[in-house]
Amino acid sequence: MSDFLKHECGVAFVRLRKPLQHYIEKYQNPLWGFHKLFLLMEKQHNRGHDGVGIGCTKIDAPQGFPYMFRARSAKTDSLGLVFRAQMAAYDQLVKKGRLDPKNGASVKQHFDFGGECLMGHLRYGTSGEFSTGSCHPYLRRSNWPTKSLMVLGNFNMTNTRELNQLMVDRGQHPVFGTDTQTVLEEIGFHLDEAHTDIYREMRDKGTPGAEIPAVISARLDIAQIIQQSACHWDGGYTIAGQIGNGDSFVLRDPRGIRPCFLYESDEVFAVASERVPLMTVFDASSASIREVPPGHVLIIRRDGTATVEPFAAPAPFSPCSFERIYFSRGNDPGIYQERKRLGAALVPQVMEAIGGDLEHAVFSFIPNTAEVAYHGLMEGSRLHRRTEVKEAILAAAQQGTLNEELIDDLILRNWPRGEKILHKDIKLRTFISQESSRLQMASHVYDITYGEVNPHRDSLVVIDDSIVRGTTLKQSILKMLTRAMPKRMVVCSTAPQIRYPDCYGIDMAEIGKFIAFQAAVELLKATGQEATITAVYEACQAELKKPAVAQRNAVQDLYAPFSDEQISSKVSEFVYPDNDWNGELVVIFQTVANLHAAIAPEAGDWYFTGNYPTPGGIDVCNRSYVHWYEKKSGRVYDV
Repeated sequence: MSDFLKHECGVAFVRLRKPLQHYIEKYQNPLWGFHKLFLLMEKQHNRGHDGVGIGCTKIDAPQGFPYMFRARSAKTDSLGLVFRAQMAAYDQLVKKGRLDPKNGASVKQHFDFGGECLMGHLRYGTSGEFSTGSCHPYLRRSNWPTKSLMVLGNFNMTNTRELNQLMVDRGQHPVFGTDTQTVLEEIGFHLDEAHTDIYREMRDKGTPGAEIPAVISARLDIAQIIQQSACHWDGGYTIAGQIGNGDSFVLRDPRGIRPCFLYESDEVFAVASERVPLMTVFDASSASIREVPPGHVLIIRRDGTATVEPFAAPAPFSPCSFERIYFSRGNDPGIYQERKRLGAALVPQVMEAIGGDLEHAVFSFIPNTAEVAYHGLMEGSRLHRRTEVKEAILAAAQQGTLNEELIDDLILRNWPRGEKILHKDIKLRTFISQESSRLQMASHVYDITYGEVNPHRDSLVVIDDSIVRGTTLKQSILKMLTRAMPKRMVVCSTAPQIRYPDCYGIDMAEIGKFIAFQAAVELLKATGQEATITAVYEACQAELKKPAVAQRNAVQDLYAPFSDEQISSKVSEFVYPDNDWNGELVVIFQTVANLHAAIAPEAGDWYFTGNYPTPGGIDVCNRSYVHWYEKKSGRVYDV
């Protein structure tokens, strides 16, 4: 992807189903579960590396001993730092003779992360000040295990302000920090309520105090606690949690916006944000990995029994399509094929842009995540050419003009030619995360292959995952590509035009930064319709006076006067490189119809169409436009 997008976040969860001694005897590895957690997180490193956190809960810890642990870091190489620190601590315990690595009970007692319940989180810091304190998991301690709670997740709530106000109205004193804190406190409140109800009932019955914790553990209704907590949430989420008594849970939002995959064997329950890490880490087949259904919660009780239960009413399935286009690893069997179809779907527009002249065209891609879509584009282009050749041969045969010279000409000429023109330095790209510095250094991130494009003669066709802001494209990539001096450059986006902000976890919250939005605004000004800009602002303000559930997306009015092609043409003008090249530049975007045909009919498309799956999304979109009009910056749903 040419534009640098951050994404929240990656989740890993491991629940051992056997005592630690089992893994020592079978695998000669007392830290089998801990190592699986690390591998699940390492295999999802693409989902976030600004901060890392891990948590552990030990079941049946002896009285007087701690039972919940966490470690977090927001430093460079945080994943390595956290796990190396814990392994160093473990090695020291073994070296000093305080821990026997061949004894599961010894490992569990002395090593902080030697418990049965393990979970981890990878995060991008997408807003405000980011520090270790912002890293998941968040922890709520109590001297009652059944009131102690630790949560982490891949999520964003659009209505955090309202959720905090709900707690204030209840008489609580929430800390206005992040939606993670809000989620923790809301689940914690209902957990406290359930705990207290059972405790008072048992106390009033005269149950001995030493017996009450076991009764509370047995009677806690996790599904009901989640249902009560989530009934006011508006957003996309996968949330994992552990209770101090050893109960744990993983839940997914009712529309399935955020991904959540589950692997189960007789040794372990494991959950991750992507399918492939589970397949790789546990040597499992694709068929053995299933999705946690939207609106359901996986509950694993302290005794190892597990259920998957609904906590919300069914809702239309609206999974984030950017998971398929860009964020998830491309080696997932389903995602790989979908990205190829996205590339192939662009072929008709590409052929029109180059006038069907494949003989004088070079196909390439903007590394590294667009490579799979590039293969789809090449396959589609070859199929297009084979069809042309077949039709020409059949026509010549019918006309009696088919001869060896014609066959040679049809077969040997005009076939799609692919080359790796652009090269990317991954390490440099990863290192530079601040936007201003990234733009200054962007010319050093990419380099080109010289000599493969015939100057002033060939069209250079390059495919990208998406074009969000267009800044890197204009200031770096296109300038670099013009060194090859093509006659024409065709830039293809496998995603449609991004017109509306995301509010469910992707760092695409400020509408004024989208190049498609900028193009629409400029077209309104150029065509004498500038009054529409103010009219949309006033319409958004009017909508925001209504409850979120009653609002319409007034920003859609901004785009109504123009076709997709008009906006694409204006985008081409915006990203035209500022140098001596004077060739033709054409920018092509995927159509929304082709997007749904390529990946899934029900894939979420709100950033392209403005059709948000929740009322909070519409509210955020209207607010985002108001903020832009009033020249304010920042995410409108930040606390």
